[in-house]
Amino acid sequence: MLYALRLLLAAFMIFAGVMHFRSPEPFVGIVPKVLPEPLLIVHVSGVIEIALGVGLLVPSVQRYAAWGLVALFIAVFPANINMAVNHLPFGRAVMPAWMAWARLPLQGVFVGWAYWLATAQASQ
Repeated sequence: MLYALRLLLAAFMIFAGVMHFRSPEPFVGIVPKVLPEPLLIVHVSGVIEIALGVGLLVPSVQRYAAWGLVALFIAVFPANINMAVNHLPFGRAVMPAWMAWARLPLQGVFVGWAYWLATAQASQ
């Protein structure tokens, strides 16, 4: 089960990171306006997502990658708040307000998932 959940999160993160380059506009649109250079932020976060996703697959760094994902999920949370509070679309996809608000606790699920992988690695 641990292996499958690690693999699933790795695949999700690598895919999400690649999407930061293939289609950056939705991500740029939810970066809070107080931050400079939103495209650069999107590209940097994409590189980090890919690197941490790959890191989950490398036994010697899996635990560090999982901790990195905990930090990343917390770091990108303001973009999700910005999206919900300001009723921002995700690219061309206009979602109902309830869906944008539902994404907020989902971020907690991702933090918990990465935390579980980080601590499970330590106990093996």
